[in-house]
Amino acid sequence: MLADHILFIDAEAILLDKPAGLPVDAPRAGGRSVEALAGDLRFGFQRAPTPVHRLDRDTSGCLLLARNPKAHRRFAAAFEAGEAEKLYLAVLDGTPEGEGGVIDMPLAKRSTREVGWRMVPDVKGKPTVTAWRLLGVGDGRALIEFRPRTGRTHQLRVHAAEELGAPIVGDPVYGRGRGEGMLLHARRLMLPRPPKPAIEGLAPLPAGFAPWAHLIEAAGA
Repeated sequence: MLADHILFIDAEAILLDKPAGLPVDAPRAGGRSVEALAGDLRFGFQRAPTPVHRLDRDTSGCLLLARNPKAHRRFAAAFEAGEAEKLYLAVLDGTPEGEGGVIDMPLAKRSTREVGWRMVPDVKGKPTVTAWRLLGVGDGRALIEFRPRTGRTHQLRVHAAEELGAPIVGDPVYGRGRGEGMLLHARRLMLPRPPKPAIEGLAPLPAGFAPWAHLIEAAGA
């Protein structure tokens, strides 16, 4: 039940630890999704909460839902203005050069009959910016902290594969897949909300990040 994954709740907001494999939007073919299950999160309200932003199906971690339309508009505007502080953890299938930096790579959507749609680097695309930091390496893989400054579709997945030269482990579109879950986790989210206290939460590490837990703790991520 989604109620077991709540990190923060008040009269305006619910912050969920979204499980990997659960889409936010209802699939065309039907089935489980955050939207389809949101009715279980009313807690006495007439309306079900609605997602303010999106996480990919295979991405786990912090997902913000608004409990009324007015709050949704405010929160969405804050996200659009870049006021939300987001921290993601990822394990890359390879090791990038350098210790960190800022990736500024515009992205655009491309679709072909052979592979369907995906996001690609395009100088005419939408501005897409991500700060990154190397937290550790081992067995040919790298643990990365991502702090996206924009919120484009597949942003971190493309920036990892194209700019860092190492796709996220388990990425079925931009990486090798290999039948294992994608190791991308929305670890922290903080949204200022003056004069009220900020909405903030820390999502527990999924099992796939267990080998890296000591490095994550040491980095304060």
